[in-house]
Amino acid sequence: MKQKRKSIYYVDGDFVPASRAALPLDDLAILRGFGVFEFLRTYGGKPFHLAEHLKRLRRSAALIGIRLPWSGREIARIVESTLRRNRFPEANIRVIVTGGASEDFITPGGSPRLIVTAVPLIRYPARWYSRGVKVITVTAEPYIPEAKTLNYLAAVIAVRRAHARGAVEAISVDQEGMVLEGKTTNIFAFIEGTLVTTARKILPGVTRQLVLALVRGVFPVEIRALPRADLLRAEEVFITATNKGIVPVVRVDGRVIGKGVPGPRTRRVMGIFAEETERFARGTTG
Repeated sequence: MKQKRKSIYYVDGDFVPASRAALPLDDLAILRGFGVFEFLRTYGGKPFHLAEHLKRLRRSAALIGIRLPWSGREIARIVESTLRRNRFPEANIRVIVTGGASEDFITPGGSPRLIVTAVPLIRYPARWYSRGVKVITVTAEPYIPEAKTLNYLAAVIAVRRAHARGAVEAISVDQEGMVLEGKTTNIFAFIEGTLVTTARKILPGVTRQLVLALVRGVFPVEIRALPRADLLRAEEVFITATNKGIVPVVRVDGRVIGKGVPGPRTRRVMGIFAEETERFARGTTG
């Protein structure tokens, strides 16, 4: 029986087997969930839009008051070195910056730690893309939504609730009834033929931004407030994420979207995105 290759992680200056990767218990990432991270994947063995992810990492760190002592180039070199050591055909990558040690267990000490992990790519069920998925909405007001932090308590609880209802994602709606984003995704809706997404109180998704760039000139696009009522009457809905790509949504809170199957516009967006990732994997775009 073929054994799975064990991952090698970069942890605070050293490359170590995943089984021996560890942090001191006084690190604020463990004590308080204080830290930031980026998650990305490879296509053709190459990290997809790494520069954009690292820019967002720096922005997230600044928003919560962590100063990164590493340049973007330094982190990129560590990511590439981690991938070379693991040699997975395709990989999921996490770049994590912890809050570092704290003498009083709450005040940052100013010495963040850098972690880079690589694991074999996790693939989602083909039926998600061919048949579409269900999502639910939850009322939630995000805290510093523009920062991708390690504090995922609300997301864990909401996604667990979604799974209990046969859904794959929970979509945040604010107190005013405006759709924000998924707990691990961004959301788009085709309404009267126009592709609509919001830009308020959300994490600026790298895949979301790429989709907006790719469909420019293909569909009319509006970036505006999106009431939950508009989402429920949409002809088509889809979610986007680095690890999931583009996933059609056919039910929201039990309400059937469109004809209850992935719509033609969503399939067109999926095709355009697939062409882009294939070009990247071949090395003909970047």
